[in-house]
Amino acid sequence: MMKIDEILEYLPHRYPFLLVDRVTEVEKGVSIKGYKNVSFNEPFFAGHFPDNPIMPGVLIIEAMAQLSGILGFVTVGRKPSDGVVQYLAGSSKARFKRPVLPGDRLDMESEFVSGKRGIWKFNCRALVDGEVVCVAEILTAEREV
Repeated sequence: MMKIDEILEYLPHRYPFLLVDRVTEVEKGVSIKGYKNVSFNEPFFAGHFPDNPIMPGVLIIEAMAQLSGILGFVTVGRKPSDGVVQYLAGSSKARFKRPVLPGDRLDMESEFVSGKRGIWKFNCRALVDGEVVCVAEILTAEREV
């Protein structure tokens, strides 16, 4: 399990763009699970949408990519402090099943599929109360900074 202080060692993101609050399970080279508590105070709700707040789908994809990036780092035994970053390189097969609303806990899972020359492929899904809200294939790319 990783709490926020350790997550900050693996992700260069900071407020308001850090979208992983806790890692609950991680198995090097296999899978990772974590979550994001979705508060009504999230800055994106002010404009998406003022009278009907819904977490933007692209931010759900980004949250899953951040979680996948942690798995990539753990797998190779590196961190951003080593001068590398995991960038979102692509997403495919994304499907959104239901909206994510203020007060939801966005549980996320990412499974390692393959990796070659610093490009990592993951199968991801996000759930709220055990119900799938999004699935996607995520690619990350490790690059020196």
